Amino acid sequence: MLSAVEKTRLEISKSIGSIKKSKLGQFFTPAKTAQFMAGLFGQTTGGNCRLLDAGAGIGTLSAAFLEKQICDSSDFQRVELDAFEIDATLHPYLKRIIEEYKQHIDVSLTISGDDFIETAVDSICGNLFADSLPRYTHAILNPPYRKIRSKSLHRIALRQAGIETVNLYSAFVALSLSLLENHGQLVAIIPRSFCNGPYYHPFRKFILARSALRHIHLFDSRNKAFKDDDVLQENVIILLERSGQQVDVEITTSTDDSFSDIKAFTHPFCRIVFPDDSNHFIRIPTSSEQSDIELSDSIHCSLDDLCINVSTGPVVDFRHKEDLREMPETGAIPLLYPGHFNGHTIDWPKSGFKKPNAIRRNAKTEKWFYPNGFYCIVRRFSSKEEKRRIVASVVNPADFPDTEMLGFENHLNVFHKGKKGLPEMLARGLTIFLNTTAVDENFRCFNGHTQVNATDLRQIKYPGREALTALGKWAKHCGEPTQTLIDEQLKRLYR
Repeated sequence: MLSAVEKTRLEISKSIGSIKKSKLGQFFTPAKTAQFMAGLFGQTTGGNCRLLDAGAGIGTLSAAFLEKQICDSSDFQRVELDAFEIDATLHPYLKRIIEEYKQHIDVSLTISGDDFIETAVDSICGNLFADSLPRYTHAILNPPYRKIRSKSLHRIALRQAGIETVNLYSAFVALSLSLLENHGQLVAIIPRSFCNGPYYHPFRKFILARSALRHIHLFDSRNKAFKDDDVLQENVIILLERSGQQVDVEITTSTDDSFSDIKAFTHPFCRIVFPDDSNHFIRIPTSSEQSDIELSDSIHCSLDDLCINVSTGPVVDFRHKEDLREMPETGAIPLLYPGHFNGHTIDWPKSGFKKPNAIRRNAKTEKWFYPNGFYCIVRRFSSKEEKRRIVASVVNPADFPDTEMLGFENHLNVFHKGKKGLPEMLARGLTIFLNTTAVDENFRCFNGHTQVNATDLRQIKYPGREALTALGKWAKHCGEPTQTLIDEQLKRLYR
């Protein structure tokens, strides 16, 4: 029956305009993905199943759930399905698809076109005139993906339920989890962006405090989970158990939504969320072996231990339009963008550059500058085609003679010491370390997008200052070492 559902999905998806999809954050789940998600639920224990499908679309996820119960000869006496779908044009398809299953399983369907966030918050908070939702045994979700403005009605409503989050998808997951009974299970396909970064920290704390993380599935290819809609966001599938006891976590990976090359690993929870990590970053190891960074006793320092700071470049160019200069001139200082850095070299000033090369130094701009010196720079954004997430470079004061100050644009991360430069060999060694394959692979365990923030760089464990300084001396002697030489030199640190 799911093949017919898939045919309907493709037809409807093509007929819905991109503007409407974007407005509703509406991307329908492919049938194979829905089957995989439904297969993650644990064994049934009889009684009635109360299933929540929030953002149900045409009902592909619910259909996959029902099909699994039929194929597995489920011992549920009855399935009571509550499907929330704000787009009323999809209700006839949703009803027709679920009706097809009634001849095979005892299922009741309630379709709601109400706003799920408002309805769920009213029920959770016990608002006087609101209808009370049941406690669900299961929830299966492909929630909408769209940012929530800080002063929006949704944001205000969510705070009533103790939920602080920035996107509809995380709001739907948090509310659905709150509506589960104890040991109820939730399966959702959502963007990986919640796993790290400060914006989703309250959401991570919320779900980890209220549930056990049982399973994470990662797609190796960023554009295959919703390829029919050209979605480039990296997605994961998660299984949560409300009020469950946290034990090991199963990690599975596949190249795409065919699941033809699926690999499975089991990891202790302490490898997924480090016990001493106050940010609660969720890491997704993709092999059974620990990385070189994890195995090394000599790579254990935080940036605080090293007395090194990392900050986002302070110059936001559009706020200083009248002071920007295409090329250097008297009274202006170098303004450095990612485009000025090319591997081990700095191309400044850059002729034909689309960005300015300099910025005027005056009383208004002075506070945004750093003294000329040695710095380690990491680009905040890499393109989707690049093999590396972390790309580090050294700023050498010799490249900027006759200038006292430097401007670092907002698309750079700057390693410094109290807004001043670092010792030369420390800056060079730090750059070499960040450019190792081991660091890049370790970083990908908790960062699933192309943005590299200062908060992410603080999560990395570093060698001590002495080891970094030794790396720096080696790097200066080598000139422009190859990736192979860089990786071999790192290995000497933990042999």
